[in-house]
This record gives sequence, C-alpha cells and structure tokens, in this order.
Amino acid sequence: MNLRFPSALAFAALAATVMAAGDAPPDSVKANYDVYKDGLHVAVMQESYERNGAKYHIVSESNPAGLLALFIRTKINAESSGSIMPAGLQPDHLAYGRLDDPSKNVGAAFDWNAQLLHMTFDGRNETVPLVPGTQDRVSVMYQFMFLDPDQLKLLAFPMTNGKKIEHYRYELVGQEQLDTPLGKLTTLHLAKQRERDENGIEVWLAADRHLFPVKVLFLEKDGSKIEQVITQLEFK
Repeated sequence: MNLRFPSALAFAALAATVMAAGDAPPDSVKANYDVYKDGLHVAVMQESYERNGAKYHIVSESNPAGLLALFIRTKINAESSGSIMPAGLQPDHLAYGRLDDPSKNVGAAFDWNAQLLHMTFDGRNETVPLVPGTQDRVSVMYQFMFLDPDQLKLLAFPMTNGKKIEHYRYELVGQEQLDTPLGKLTTLHLAKQRERDENGIEVWLAADRHLFPVKVLFLEKDGSKIEQVITQLEFK
C-alpha cells in the first residue's frame, strides 16, 4: 500500500482545524448515505445517533434503491447501544438483521464486568473473551468523533460483527479534498492494513465536522467494491 502521509507541518495545521471545529462530540447525529456496488446505486442508508446522559443509541436502516428496489424489498436494520466513557463509546448491545428473514439476525451482548462477549448467529450461541476497547460494526463509525487527531496516525482497535472479534489497524493515508453532495470537504483518509486475502476498508473523515465519516469504501476479496457516500448530515 502506497501511503501518502502529510508533512508534520501540514498535519499540525489540519489538527488545529479539527480541534477548532470539533469541540465536544454532538448529542445527536442524523446522516444519510447513498450506497453503490461497483458503481451501481443499490441502497440508501439512514442513520441516527442519540446521546442521553452517559448512554448512547445508534440506529442504521438500509433500503434498496434504483433498479434494485424493483426486485428486492429487503430492509436491513442495525442498532448499537451502550455507554459513553472517557475514551468514547462502549457498546453493550448489538442487533443486526434483515427484517424479512429473522434467520439472518445477529446479536451480541457485551459483559464488561465478566469480560465476555455473548454472540447469537446462525441459530447458535457463542461466548468469547471480550477484549478491552472492542467496538461493534455500528458503533465503530461513531467512535471517530471521540478521538484526537493524533490518534488517527496509527489507529488500532478490536471490532465485532456479532460473529467474531477481529483486530483492525488503520493508517493515515493523508489529507484530501473530497467532492460530496454536501459540497467540497477537507477530509482525513484512513486505510485498513490488510493481507492479500483480506477485505479492505477505507474511510474519509470530515475534518471540520467532528471527524464524521463522509465516505466509506469496502474492497471485497473478489475485487468488487461497495461505497457509501454522505448525502445529508445534521448535528445537534
């Protein structure tokens, strides 16, 4: 991977921009994305994040779009809830599934006291050791709002999709100007370190909008690409 790291001076200037614009994480977020598979518009995603005291709740819903909506009626719903700690989000529960097929549902319960993760998927239950700092597939994209810019240079954390825990490492590719439906945005581009046989993930965080992900690119092992691009974003 050819990473284009910004100079120390450029990163310091960008970090100052992030800190000046970021302040405290917002109490609520509403975000909409268009989702593309190999360039074809296949879904719209609507998300909401709400903070209530020291607790949070995130809901993400995806619906087919474009020509796909004529043939597929599947709605995907994902929810994450938990606590807000000094280091950011600490999930307690994850639920993910297709509303038309409960057999595809996945759930995870985080027992931080016992340091155990209880997972339900494919009709069975499994329990594994819970690694400190673990995020779930929904909370992970909102955790960036709680990070300092310096943490983005090399970011490592465990993440669960409700079936297993994987260890992710992201490196800062560089600062990029990104054209979006919201206009031109200054972003920090992160890329997941991976082996040849692993899926890839790249994330673009808006520097002046609480380090919120405004573009995410999933690179599948078979060469296909899934891209989600922000279309609406509101903070309160």
